[in-house]
Amino acid sequence: MCGISGFVGDFTEGDLEKMNSVMIHRGPDDCGIYFKSNVGLAHRRLSIIDLEGGHQPMSNEDNTVWIVFNGEIYNFQDLRKQHLGSHKFKTRSDTEVIIHLYEEYGEKCIDYLRGMFAFAIWDERRRKLLLVRDRFGIKPLYYAQTNNGFIFASEMKGILEIEALPRKIDKQALNLFLTFRYVPGSRTIINGVKKLEPAHYLIYENGRVRIQQYWDLSFQKDRNKNEDYYSNALTELLKESIEMRLMSEVPLGAYLSGGLDSSFMIGLMSEMLDKPVKTFTAAFDSGWHDESSFANIVAREFKTDHHVLNTRADAVSVLKNVIWHLDEPLADAATIPTYLLSQLTKKYVTVILSGEGADELLAGYDKYKLLSHREKLSPFVYGPLFWFISKIFDKYITLQRGFGLLSCNGRPAQTYLDFMSVFTHSERQRLLGPKLRELANGALEPLKIVSTYLDDDGKGGDFLDRLMYLDIKTWLPNDVLLKNDKMTMAHSIEARVPFLDHRFAEFAMTIPNHYKIRGLSEKYIMRRSMKGLIPERIINRKKHGFTVPISSWMRNELGEYVSSLLTKDRVCSFGFWDYSYIKELMEANLDNVFVKRQFWTILTFEVWHQIFIERTGGL
Repeated sequence: MCGISGFVGDFTEGDLEKMNSVMIHRGPDDCGIYFKSNVGLAHRRLSIIDLEGGHQPMSNEDNTVWIVFNGEIYNFQDLRKQHLGSHKFKTRSDTEVIIHLYEEYGEKCIDYLRGMFAFAIWDERRRKLLLVRDRFGIKPLYYAQTNNGFIFASEMKGILEIEALPRKIDKQALNLFLTFRYVPGSRTIINGVKKLEPAHYLIYENGRVRIQQYWDLSFQKDRNKNEDYYSNALTELLKESIEMRLMSEVPLGAYLSGGLDSSFMIGLMSEMLDKPVKTFTAAFDSGWHDESSFANIVAREFKTDHHVLNTRADAVSVLKNVIWHLDEPLADAATIPTYLLSQLTKKYVTVILSGEGADELLAGYDKYKLLSHREKLSPFVYGPLFWFISKIFDKYITLQRGFGLLSCNGRPAQTYLDFMSVFTHSERQRLLGPKLRELANGALEPLKIVSTYLDDDGKGGDFLDRLMYLDIKTWLPNDVLLKNDKMTMAHSIEARVPFLDHRFAEFAMTIPNHYKIRGLSEKYIMRRSMKGLIPERIINRKKHGFTVPISSWMRNELGEYVSSLLTKDRVCSFGFWDYSYIKELMEANLDNVFVKRQFWTILTFEVWHQIFIERTGGL
């Protein structure tokens, strides 16, 4: 796992070194630079495979094709044998396989890769730069076009090292952040900096950018198979995916929450390894938030080498460090325990397996049950009554959103936004201060994004398919995977996600949805697959989610810091928010899930603004 950066244009070798240095946490083991004729490539290396070789930037035999690569290609040895017999290899690394595949197949080389990846190839003969990001966005990749040329990096802070790019907030991106708690699509919070979206490649040639999608999921169901077939096939494909991800020349372990995904993964890993799996769990003092007792059940069942982290820490300093490593404001409080757990994990292993992706592929979230069952309600029977009740409870956010959801009033995309948005349209009108007042009516772009997936059924699939697809394209890469990558790489750890092997995912989307949600049971087919391997108490658990006791933190270690950050003078001086709304939030019940999200979204942005825009965050 590594950090990459580079440019084509009027920049200096010193610029390249600054970009590379700011990402040292992504690769403390080695670094390298290629700089020639206004082209720069830089690399930070975390050594996992071919520890002695594998130095980057790496070239082909005649030094006309150069690459910097972040990720792992799990089938690289097979590709080397089957497709690249005519090439002379200098290393045992997967990086060199990508170079020669590119020589053989051009951009089509991506189709052969099975793994997680973000890489840049400079083709010196064609004067062409190719950027590629993996199918789900497991690995990040940012870019920007400036008056001086084109820049890219694994982290946005690498790009911000180049002073040619002013640090200005993209107000439309901020509007999206206030809706989703992350910025979906290709935008970022900084004007001019973009993300290469998952399953896309970018070509920069003759001063112009061209972007192409190379892969997508399909909703085509195979309804000729029975439950046993899907249960057995799911298990076998997950085994294959896990086995590929055990490839490592450094110590390896797994995160264990005690939920379905990590427990299934640990059970299968234990069958494959000849020594105990090293497992890692976060524990909280607050009872409801703490899942460590369930993790202990799984650890005992499979006799793992288990480590529990109590998340007591200096919440203020950790919060600042977390947001610096995230680059973008991401209002997911689970970033903090992920960061702390990674800090513990680094003492024992360099590679970690985790369960991200299973919920989005196998319908694991409660909202899927709520929204898909809501679609089956008759608006003529229930709609007017629930809509009327929602208006009565307008000031009680949970009741108002719940009855609004059940009212079946409006298009699916609008209903989704009314229920799931951090701040609804009417709440944003109250929240926004004079500097952002123009965004008060900016409901169009969030609705357009959601409508692309929920209202347009041209791709096929039923409503549940489209809900999962929406999350795979938005929530998964911009929250779940961004958090997983940035928090593990903050401590120089490589995180691997077996559920997001693209062949496993393609199979998961063929499973009929009545095998995913059955009655009130989510991920039914996976629970079925786990029987006989995982303890029944774990299989029958209701989904919990990885969350943190924000209200407790606010009463204790975070309270004074937040009060100093959100004073009336400071809030009014920047003009982003209406102070009366901020005051209401600070006095509200933070145990309420909707209020908690709103509070954490504002706090996250303010800390991010202090660090990256004001540059006074103390880091």
